Amino acid sequence: MDPPSLSGSANYSVSDHPLCSEWQEAPEGAVFHLAHILLVLGFMGGSGFYGLLYMFSFLALGFLCCSLHAWSEPCAPDASAWPCALSVLCVAQALHVAHRARSVAFGGELQELYARMFNKLGVSLTHYGEIVACCEGQIQTTEKDHFFAIEGKTPIDKLSVLLSGRVRVSVNGEFLHYIHPFQFLDSPEWDSLRPSEDGVFQVTLRADSQCRYVTWRRKKLYLLFAQHRYIARIFALLVRNDIADKLFSLNTAALDGRGFRYDLRLPSFCHGPHLERTGAVPPLRPSRNRNKSVVITKPVDSKS
Repeated sequence: MDPPSLSGSANYSVSDHPLCSEWQEAPEGAVFHLAHILLVLGFMGGSGFYGLLYMFSFLALGFLCCSLHAWSEPCAPDASAWPCALSVLCVAQALHVAHRARSVAFGGELQELYARMFNKLGVSLTHYGEIVACCEGQIQTTEKDHFFAIEGKTPIDKLSVLLSGRVRVSVNGEFLHYIHPFQFLDSPEWDSLRPSEDGVFQVTLRADSQCRYVTWRRKKLYLLFAQHRYIARIFALLVRNDIADKLFSLNTAALDGRGFRYDLRLPSFCHGPHLERTGAVPPLRPSRNRNKSVVITKPVDSKS
């Protein structure tokens, strides 16, 4: 039964449409159901290179199955042509995404740097490519016993991450701590200055073995931060976490004359025991709450 022509009647209503007199007993073929399953899986794809590659691959297969199913209708070539065209477009887009993912591949050390520091924060390869481009993908090498920075002389004009080897940190000839791979070499110096300020290192960094590291120049990195606020937040998080790790390593190495560990969080370490004996620093009185390891300072009245 042919449907009525809409052009011949201006008062056409839904009730004039022919009703289905008999439902189709046989269901559609397996290709029809497979096509829609593939389309559902394709639209569940995520973001990023791999998410886009997943999405366009399943969509291409789904549209291809739709085209094969529509091919069984010999009187409706457009029903098969459109899914076929969409399938070709999805294949082309998937190839384009794969090419872009291949073009942002990095070398062994830079790829390991991404896996150890940036990937766990959810940084995409696109943003990491911007970070690597800022340092021009160059990796520096320092031989054993060579100095990365000298106390009071080397300007703070870069930010570096150690990739291999070990660096010894000292001040006035006294050992402070070591810097290990995938730690910043100069995170405290970087965080201590504003973008418009200049300064010099207050510690000496000497290579304890052959070291390889990646360096970002300060001005170029700040320009990258101005263009990508997301990258600026990532670096702020990484730098401050690195500073916390260095403070913890100092805390574990700080001992007094009796062999007890100092706690950097306590005022007694900052002022020194000799000041406490002179009365310049109020004595520490433990909190009454034994369940919390908190130390409360209470000023002592000199008149009493």
